[in-house]
Amino acid sequence: MLEVRSIDLKYGAAQALRDVSLTAKVGEVTCVLGRNGVGKTSLLRAIVGQQPIAAGSIHWNGDDISREAQHQRARRGIAIVPQGREIFPLLTVRENLETGFAAAGPGNRSIPDQVFELFPVLANMLSRRGGDLSGGQQQQLAIGRAMVMRPKLLVLDEPTEGIQPSIIKDIARAIDFLRQTGEMAIVLVEQYFEFARDLADSYAVLDRGQVVLAGPRSEMDEAHVRSHLSV
Repeated sequence: MLEVRSIDLKYGAAQALRDVSLTAKVGEVTCVLGRNGVGKTSLLRAIVGQQPIAAGSIHWNGDDISREAQHQRARRGIAIVPQGREIFPLLTVRENLETGFAAAGPGNRSIPDQVFELFPVLANMLSRRGGDLSGGQQQQLAIGRAMVMRPKLLVLDEPTEGIQPSIIKDIARAIDFLRQTGEMAIVLVEQYFEFARDLADSYAVLDRGQVVLAGPRSEMDEAHVRSHLSV
């Protein structure tokens, strides 16, 4: 289980997160919602080790990982699908997927069959360069690359951004499938309310760097949540 305990995060003199707490359990999807610029991506960067925290702590399966580097957390099975996908445009689809081997550990230097079961289009594009794929295909590739790491915690930063509706449905099915395997905890940052609502087991809403609403999906007040998402 992931436990984020009262963390602060700063960029110089600017405070991006203040006293933020979050939990994510294996076999569940925890959704983080909020407008642009409220600290959602900063929270994910703190979880995966891309940005140091100024206060509080982050625990994974009981271990305090607050001071561990990103590569150390990756070896623990913490994987991120970043906003903007960040695939390697000059590498082939196969080569992009194989970059996940670095954190997968010995004995796991193969692409899981699940990647192609969830995203069959990738199986037909293994020799194509990543930069030649459509935005939706690149998003599928980014999720597939994370899956190659055999993650125990999968963190996704706005996977529906700029994606056509048909691919959004594929991504939703993939996240639901990964949840149902019961092998990983999933943290999903999203602005598309319906997508997040339909997948969430629990949720947290950020505003100005603080958690203003949180709880199980069954107790979500949709109108209240939406009021923190509208401009």
